[in-house]
Amino acid sequence: MTAALSARWWRAERGSVTAEAVLLTPVLVILLVFVAVVVHRGVDARLRLDDAAHQAARAASLQRTPAAAAAASEATATAALARAGVVCRGIAVNTATSATAGTTVVVSVRCTVDFGQALVLGVPGTKTLSASAAEIIDVFRSQSAAGGAG
Repeated sequence: MTAALSARWWRAERGSVTAEAVLLTPVLVILLVFVAVVVHRGVDARLRLDDAAHQAARAASLQRTPAAAAAASEATATAALARAGVVCRGIAVNTATSATAGTTVVVSVRCTVDFGQALVLGVPGTKTLSASAAEIIDVFRSQSAAGGAG
């Protein structure tokens, strides 16, 4: 009797796995899409931050004084991130240079990126990313009037 009851029970459950799979598949797909969006936003922000650091280093390498290089790198990095659509809660640009021909300008950009809609997945709302870039100041660039050559 127990075997017959067990067999009847198993036959009654036929097709339940298919119904469960049909109900769970959309939930899993939505979860996968959310994860893909979060990963994409992080990777995209990192790439755009690298690009902004390179643009800032290039702008700083064109300046004649360390103060002008710092101002140019900060303005360029801020504008590049704004054009790229990266939402930074805080941005810090550090420029290290002597502004002498043949030396290197190193620019570090630090940005606290806002992930906004990613809170649904339990991802922190912000993440601090940083990027650095270096440019060599051209040895053959023209000198300022104070430098003697024109």
